[in-house]
Amino acid sequence: MESKKFEVILTLVNTGFSDVVMDAARSEGARGGTVINARGTADKHLEKKYGVAITPDKEVVLIVVDEKIRDGVLSAIYKAAGLDTNGHGIAFSMPIDDVVGLKFE
Repeated sequence: MESKKFEVILTLVNTGFSDVVMDAARSEGARGGTVINARGTADKHLEKKYGVAITPDKEVVLIVVDEKIRDGVLSAIYKAAGLDTNGHGIAFSMPIDDVVGLKFE
């Protein structure tokens, strides 16, 4: 039996953009995710220097995917909710050693 390898994709976006993230992820084969409400912090000096306002209210979207679709999911999230969008999202992935309780067919 072939063992599947999984990754967790974590995306931090402004509040209200988790649906945009999930729609993009689903378009590349992700099945679902978990949204956690969070609060960001920023250096006021950086806000002034770059002329952007940092919105403190955030959502963290965690999505477990087969490693084979990770790059496509990350790319879709970046296009839909990346730093150049109103979502101002940052996404990254990490490998998962073991997964229980999920069925991937």
